[in-house]
Amino acid sequence: MKKLNTSLSVVVRLLLWALLLIGGTAASFYFDYRYFKDLFFNPLYHILTFPVGTVLMMLSFRAAAAGGRELARHGKSDDNVPRLETNKLVTTGIYAHMRHPMLFGLTLLPMAWAFLLGSPTFMLILAPLEMLFIVIMVLTFEERECRKKFGTDYDRYARRVPPVCFSRECLKRLFLSEK
Repeated sequence: MKKLNTSLSVVVRLLLWALLLIGGTAASFYFDYRYFKDLFFNPLYHILTFPVGTVLMMLSFRAAAAGGRELARHGKSDDNVPRLETNKLVTTGIYAHMRHPMLFGLTLLPMAWAFLLGSPTFMLILAPLEMLFIVIMVLTFEERECRKKFGTDYDRYARRVPPVCFSRECLKRLFLSEK
């Protein structure tokens, strides 16, 4: 069996994402069945929510891919760096406009999943809570790790570049980036 070459921190974050989505799905189905049964089992409702979820999912993955491509191009000084990690501070491409484009994109994932499922409970309660949790997690743990790893270079970068950027130009670069 091949050894997974990534840090414990990355593995824990990936497991947390999966737990949020799986747990949110289970909880939302329970509450939807109890309180929104008519809506949840209405095919027209799902015909309306599914395309919204599909678009949000595509945007989520596009943003994550845009950040991931930039990190893959410029984030490693050698091949000994664990998978999904960097050892060089990347400040080019989309990272010149926002510090966390991948995580910004992945923050959309719970809402996209909620719309794909057509779950009112997930859309109205659980997805916003999960999105807030993701933002807090990024702004505490991810920022702390970056400061520890890159020191004063990251501090200077953080003063210049916001964690996320909602300008039209930035979002265009993030969601419509070329492959």
